[in-house]
Amino acid sequence: MFHLLHGRLRVSFGDPLVVADQPLLREGGYGWVVVAAVALVNAHSWGLNSSYAIFLAYYLHSGYIPGATALDFAFVGGLSISVGLLVSPVVTLCVGKFGTNETLRIGLFFETLSFIGASFASTIWHLILSQGVCFGIGMGFCFTATVGIVPQWFTTKRSFANALATAGSGFGGLCYSLATNAMIARLGLPWTFRILAIIACVVLGACSLVVRDRNKAVGARHLAFHTSLFLRPEFWLFTGWGFFGIIGYTIVIFSLADYALQVGFSASQGSMVVAMFSLSQAVGRPLIGLVSDSLGKINVAGLCTLVASLAQFFLWIFAGQYYAGLIVFALLGMLAGVMWPTVAPVGVEVVGLQLLPAALSIYWLVLVLPSTFAEVMGLCLRRPGTQGYLHVQLFAGALYMASFLSIWMLRSWKLREIHALRLLGQEREAERRHVDAVPAVTSTRPPRRRLLVPSFLKLFFSRECV
Repeated sequence: MFHLLHGRLRVSFGDPLVVADQPLLREGGYGWVVVAAVALVNAHSWGLNSSYAIFLAYYLHSGYIPGATALDFAFVGGLSISVGLLVSPVVTLCVGKFGTNETLRIGLFFETLSFIGASFASTIWHLILSQGVCFGIGMGFCFTATVGIVPQWFTTKRSFANALATAGSGFGGLCYSLATNAMIARLGLPWTFRILAIIACVVLGACSLVVRDRNKAVGARHLAFHTSLFLRPEFWLFTGWGFFGIIGYTIVIFSLADYALQVGFSASQGSMVVAMFSLSQAVGRPLIGLVSDSLGKINVAGLCTLVASLAQFFLWIFAGQYYAGLIVFALLGMLAGVMWPTVAPVGVEVVGLQLLPAALSIYWLVLVLPSTFAEVMGLCLRRPGTQGYLHVQLFAGALYMASFLSIWMLRSWKLREIHALRLLGQEREAERRHVDAVPAVTSTRPPRRRLLVPSFLKLFFSRECV
């Protein structure tokens, strides 16, 4: 007999129940404290990184670093993301050897050091090494060490809890986008960096004291790579969703402030647009998680990615030149960043809870190259004038569409797996009861030549929740 429990298929072949999933865990409890701590970690890693849009606009229009070009500054932002993803295998190994808390403290050290170093930067290489590489290392250690913890504490509310944690990056981006612009105007750039260093050190230090994982309880395998994942097509669809999505996301979040200046708005209006983008993520990510628990993780991730693509094509292009229209587009930021609240729950659906750390380690590594050159590609496509971002907007929309197609094909695979397990459960149940009648379909997988493609296409347009 098969059971659909908490959105996960469980198959029983007689008594006792044989569960084709990870063991059930106690729901919530101290997990809500962990959610709050991880939210603060995200606010002071990805949230602080979101404020680079303000730094970028300042660099491009102030001449702060003599001789630096727009592409140089684009590399700084790209490296802050790509280096954070590049260190993920090392972080995964550190978590397995030293524990989550010590690994988080390593990230705290590098992040604090990066802001202090950037406050003394006088050349572009100083900025690349401090605000780019060093901050990326710190952010990577903080984020990767904690990204898989929240799902360990929840079952029925897994997506909602994970979305609450990732919403921290939105609130952090909201606060620090406005605060960074105000501090640069009143205190200057060096002291802005130093104040951010102090805040990040204090908050992340407190979080490292209260974060607690359940790696032993769930049997998490902290391997830098798990070779079996490379042979699974569904895993490559999963990474394809992130590969295309991270390019579009990076271009949008780092370009908004400069776009606002290029179409004629002030620096404060540009910072407000970035703040609204972050606010949308802060408020929208818990909503995405809540809806995901009822409508399906992959369903919601795919549909949000599709709407994000349409928003680039229609809303940003046609309404972005008006301040109200640009604010509305920014308020759809929760859809542009849908990967962050859903990547861990979707990853569990693809590889299971035990292999999630290894899967995410590979996932982040795959995103290194696109995130490094995303903003570089965006600035290369930019042209002078109020219509100068048209090619950038079209490019971002196409990338989100490719991301949608990847995850929607992953959804079709997941549905086929569920249907195959249902057939297997029916067959085993019939054998247990000594039923003489043989089921019409005895194979757990349809013949490749006749049924594979039609079944895949049918499931592509299915309305089932998964």
